[in-house]
Amino acid sequence: MSKHQKIVIIGGGTAGIMTAASLSKQKLKIDILLIEPSENHYYQPAWTLVGAGTYDFEKTVRPMENVIPDGVNWLKDSVVGFEPENNCIVTKFSGKVDYDFLVVAPGLVYDFSLVPGLGEAIDKGVVCSNYTDPIHTWKVIQEFKGGTALFTQPTTPIKCGGAPQKIMYLAENHFRNKRISDKSKIVFATPGGVIFGVKPIAETLMKVNERKDINLRFGHQLVKIDAKNQIAWYALAPNMTEVNPKELEISTNEGLVGIHYDMLHTAPPSVAPKFIQDSPLANQEKWLDVNLHTLQHTRYQNIFGLGDAAGIPTAKTGAAIRKQVPVVVNNISEMITSNTIGDKVYNGYSSCPLVTDYGKMVLAEFDYQNNFTPDPKLKQMLIFDSSKEHWRLWMLKKYGLPYLYWNKMLKGIDV
Repeated sequence: MSKHQKIVIIGGGTAGIMTAASLSKQKLKIDILLIEPSENHYYQPAWTLVGAGTYDFEKTVRPMENVIPDGVNWLKDSVVGFEPENNCIVTKFSGKVDYDFLVVAPGLVYDFSLVPGLGEAIDKGVVCSNYTDPIHTWKVIQEFKGGTALFTQPTTPIKCGGAPQKIMYLAENHFRNKRISDKSKIVFATPGGVIFGVKPIAETLMKVNERKDINLRFGHQLVKIDAKNQIAWYALAPNMTEVNPKELEISTNEGLVGIHYDMLHTAPPSVAPKFIQDSPLANQEKWLDVNLHTLQHTRYQNIFGLGDAAGIPTAKTGAAIRKQVPVVVNNISEMITSNTIGDKVYNGYSSCPLVTDYGKMVLAEFDYQNNFTPDPKLKQMLIFDSSKEHWRLWMLKKYGLPYLYWNKMLKGIDV
């Protein structure tokens, strides 16, 4: 009689919980161990709405023990290293843990050293981030009385690349409602060369920015923050362009350009956890080295990786994970039963719900080639072009997606 296969999953975020739940539904002889140090599990996509005062933060958090699937063992510990040749990992408190199959899904971490001054400034005064403290973001937006509202992002990959502009659109809506638009200058400074990488979505967003009178500054690479003087310093890329210029308080120093702000929102610079960066599992960019389509590690056949830590060229979103999990589960199932890889492939699908106003949203769905790939099920909601703003998409974001997340996705049900 064949022995039970031990599957170890690193990470209790969206990817780890979904994989554990889906695997536990398979008719396989397996024991599943999930390693995660945190007490709580967060539904972070709603933090955009929390930061705009239209969603309750308490609804985004649940105890970790409540979301770990039945039959899955939880080791409340941190991973500090890998020994893939010995099929084991090293934990902080529990020593070595062996496995037959390993799923690596720890998410990403913030490295404030990449933008000097940001770590000391974030979540204090007029500097805020939905990524770290959306309650403080809402406080900053409410207390803004006019001046320059600067929205920006680092040069690293980040969770949901559209999030830094979503909160900007909602903030503009709030300023308009408070009748301080005429005293306000909204600036979006981004290292990229376009507002969004998917053409139909970009066309809509450029119209949104025009309507909202936002100063777009492309090719602005955030270098450091001077919180005392309220200046964000940038290196300008050769392809630097500007749309809808505004007269701002600008400083220059040693080739850098500084934009003075009266409020600042940014995403933190993000990297893979150190135990991945320093491991034999990392690629040259220090992310988890997996095959783009199978999500199998490029050198170790019994290791799979998915979610934000995976070194694949797609947006780091929960929607991407939704399509990655079935591929990983299929591959592990096939390897256990027939010692071959499965036939499911991941095409790079991700999606970004881009809220453009209170009550309006655009839904960007795309693949590795940045092709616009809208879900046919949207027609059931009477949404026939999700690249255009729609109130039904807002309802999906605020009510539909959280319900699906807690009640379907985290329970291993395909949606």
